[in-house]
Amino acid sequence: MKTVKIAGVPEHFNLPWHLCIENGEFEAENIDLQWKDIPEGTGKMCQMLQDGETDLAVILTEGILKDIAAGNPSKIVQIYVQSPLIWGIHVDANSDYQTLKDLKNKKAAISRIGSGSQLMAYVNANEQGWEIDDLEFEIVNTIDGAVEALGAKKADYFMWERFMTKPLVDRGVFRRVGDCPTPWPSFVIAVREEFLKKNAKTVEKILEIINKTTVDFKGIPEIDKTLAELFNQKAEDIQEWLQLTQWSQKNLTEKAFDKIQNQLFDLGIIDKKSIFVETVKAL
Repeated sequence: MKTVKIAGVPEHFNLPWHLCIENGEFEAENIDLQWKDIPEGTGKMCQMLQDGETDLAVILTEGILKDIAAGNPSKIVQIYVQSPLIWGIHVDANSDYQTLKDLKNKKAAISRIGSGSQLMAYVNANEQGWEIDDLEFEIVNTIDGAVEALGAKKADYFMWERFMTKPLVDRGVFRRVGDCPTPWPSFVIAVREEFLKKNAKTVEKILEIINKTTVDFKGIPEIDKTLAELFNQKAEDIQEWLQLTQWSQKNLTEKAFDKIQNQLFDLGIIDKKSIFVETVKAL
């Protein structure tokens, strides 16, 4: 049995992995796939890949591309979710902020340096015509940390996946003042280079198994009810999310890679570009 460590956020996007594990699909192929939830998000997973704490990560596209450009020895082996991630822009429900314009020159809560919540703050600032260099950040680690920081006025707003944050909006903890979709596919699957070189066939089998599940995921009977119960969501929110979400079974093309890198470079998120390597050749 080959032990493989994989990390991802505890969100609805990743339910297909848990279903495959619970159904014994990896085990049937002699793979002990050990999933670890990482509520801290992409910045933490980038570090885990670098440190060898995980072999694979289901990770935000912009975050891992930034880290690869900075020297992270990992490879993107596949796009996992093709559709954009919709980042809700949230403020404390009791704050005076009512619109996006009110947040100019205000402090953003982020999970970690290099996290999606930080990178998307740059994307949002650029779209709003704000000076990117004026952005200020408060590191809060998790969504619970963001609740505390906004409530204590240590930060003014927090960007996180819209649907996962919706229960906090419904309970009157946060108020959403806007959305900011990613201008690229939301999630990819990244693998440590060292692990990929030695275990290409195992990685190929893992992708084959997960892809069979994601192709048919929306057709699973009562999957909306299952997701709503697991993630404390309203059925109508989950149904909207399912309509908007498109999983992928394809590799990241050189054209898409270059487009995303160029966008990150133009935003000042990366200061150098990495060379595209066609990972499918390693599989």
